[in-house]
Amino acid sequence: MEPTQLTAAVVSIVNTSRIILEHVQNRAKRCHHKGNCDEDMDTDVPESTGCGNWDITAAVGLVDTVERRFWARQTSTDWWDRIVLQVWDDSQWLRNFCMCKATFLELCELLSPALNCRITKMRAALTVEKQVALALWKLAKPDCYRSVGNQFGVGKSTVGTAMIQIANAITDVLLSRVVTLGNVQVILDGFTAMEFPDCAGAIDGTHIPILAPEHLANQYINCKGYFSMVLQALVHHKGRFTDINVGWPGKVHDARIFRDSGLFEQLQEGTYFPDQKITIGDVEMPVVILGDPAYPLLPWLMKPYTGSLDSSKEQFSYRLSKCRMVVECAFGRLKARWRCLLTRLDRSATNIPIVIAACYVLHNICESRGKTFMAGWEVEANCLAADFEQPDTRAIRRAQLGTLRIREALKTSFMTVQATV
Repeated sequence: MEPTQLTAAVVSIVNTSRIILEHVQNRAKRCHHKGNCDEDMDTDVPESTGCGNWDITAAVGLVDTVERRFWARQTSTDWWDRIVLQVWDDSQWLRNFCMCKATFLELCELLSPALNCRITKMRAALTVEKQVALALWKLAKPDCYRSVGNQFGVGKSTVGTAMIQIANAITDVLLSRVVTLGNVQVILDGFTAMEFPDCAGAIDGTHIPILAPEHLANQYINCKGYFSMVLQALVHHKGRFTDINVGWPGKVHDARIFRDSGLFEQLQEGTYFPDQKITIGDVEMPVVILGDPAYPLLPWLMKPYTGSLDSSKEQFSYRLSKCRMVVECAFGRLKARWRCLLTRLDRSATNIPIVIAACYVLHNICESRGKTFMAGWEVEANCLAADFEQPDTRAIRRAQLGTLRIREALKTSFMTVQATV
């Protein structure tokens, strides 16, 4: 039962009991007075006319005729109705909601079928636009729920409810449509222009600080000593997410998260990318993704050399790292835009992955609209991120011989190209 329904039911029961009690007491007083008079008149009074079942039935019958009154705090919505919706320009929308007004209205239209609310006796239902605005404001700013509620003229519990409802709607309606691989050839061409052939993405993980969970809290403490959830993401050449894996405890290593993901299974089976191979020297290379030293070296996953490097290995690692920067930049822009990811998320362990996934979707929507990122956001984000340093991950050095041959062939080709230039 919803909180408003529960409140209404309790109030109704209390009012009914009070009316019955008052009616019965008044009837008893009248019966007592009448009984004294009857004794003087020596007149018999039938017992059925006393204060009995008829009085209770009559009292219950009166309940429906009594107007019920509910108390609710009166709040002002003028700022939202008359200033934000009618006066603000796109720069103000972008600064406060991290998207322009046209994108906001488009998002509301997409989510409206999943956000039907009904009017109650307590207060009118929030419009879809106001629900989305509440959620975006809370995701974009490290404000407390009470502060956001005061801003929009609603209670702090309404802010929390709206945030989860919008996050659920975004993941249900838009996740599979927005976080997707798209045109693989365009991605391959993009990484080729960045001087890494037959590459279709860069993969990495990042930690999101959270409050201590109620269960298995020790599993969420990362090596930097704070509670976190790990996010794994694959990013294409323009910094949009094409695959995400959310919800792993902070104690879990990136390599294990990757091996237990659906992405790994599809890449291992060769079903995620088209079967499109190129020849490097005398070695065939499939479509690959790029990772840091924490990931395993596989035929379809290239990572940099570690340890003492000669010039050819340095050249290979430099070119790979330059392309892999797209995923680090994507994480930076994600967190700078939705700064709730930089402070301890105060939701349950069940709801946190939903909120994070919603932020991924919103990131892709905003990035696809072009110039929707303000430089000042990075400065604020860096200040917040300083309190939660990202953990270092251990390098994995095992690799199969065939995989080593692919990397060696790439290394040689890079040096050959450099020599000819």
